[in-house]
Amino acid sequence: MVEAYWNIGKRIVEEEQKGAKKAIYGDTTLKNLSKVLTADFGKGFSYANLRNFRQFYETYPDFSNCYAVRSNLSWSHHRIIMRVENPNARAYYLKECAEQNWSTRTLERNLSTFYYERLLSTKNTQEALVNTQELESSNTIDFIKDPYVFEFLNIPEPTKASEQEIEVALIDNLQHFLLELGKGFSFIGRQFRISTETSHFYIDLVFYNYKLKCFVLFDLKTTKLSHQDTGQMDMYIRMFDDLKKQDNDNPTIGIILCAEKEETIVKYSILNDSKNLFAAKYMPFLPTEAELIHEIEREKSLLAARIIEKP
Repeated sequence: MVEAYWNIGKRIVEEEQKGAKKAIYGDTTLKNLSKVLTADFGKGFSYANLRNFRQFYETYPDFSNCYAVRSNLSWSHHRIIMRVENPNARAYYLKECAEQNWSTRTLERNLSTFYYERLLSTKNTQEALVNTQELESSNTIDFIKDPYVFEFLNIPEPTKASEQEIEVALIDNLQHFLLELGKGFSFIGRQFRISTETSHFYIDLVFYNYKLKCFVLFDLKTTKLSHQDTGQMDMYIRMFDDLKKQDNDNPTIGIILCAEKEETIVKYSILNDSKNLFAAKYMPFLPTEAELIHEIEREKSLLAARIIEKP
């Protein structure tokens, strides 16, 4: 069915190209074609739908080269993805929809929360943007966003929930939480105990990522990031590697989810040098588009500044 819509779009474009005044002629062509197709085949060929068919063809003029990726997506998926102007982002959403079986609701949510752009904000590269092939690799940095958006918790602003309350809410909404974390995550435990001969320690949330082949530890902080937080997570990572990691596992990753990131702490703490320790801001409500873009651009700028400062 999707291929049929593409063929209709192609025919519309070809007809339009024959007209001297493309805008006027094209509009007339769509209206006339809508009447003919509706009379012959019934519903589904409205003027608005034909505009979508034309956009579909113009977005993917060479359908055969990417048919294998797009053929298992519904027309509703394609209508949503066509709104994405950035071709790299569009290709990413197409691939993830096909591989991760995203529903249209999940796709809409990920577009509205700038899922792709939030992944890019954590890329440790000289450039602000990267191409889709880089995002397809199974590198640690490709799985970490900044900020994370937990609007599914339904916590009103201003946020007064405690760390324990947010932690419980995340587990109560585990399916949504896993979708926000991204691909490959499996839940292991909450308040996961790890013990030495003399002491017991409790890690807020523990996951295993089967794509990265490693444990991922989360420490939740409702306050601004501190150097004590980074030191504590570094200790958890070292303990987990020593006591829990198997020989075929990759090194453990630790992510501190905090209400605010203190750039001085990021710059001068172990965060600046560790490849397995990260701090990311979480937003327990759905920010406005402007707020989210501001957070993404801010993180990119800070990261770029740190990279330039390094010898």
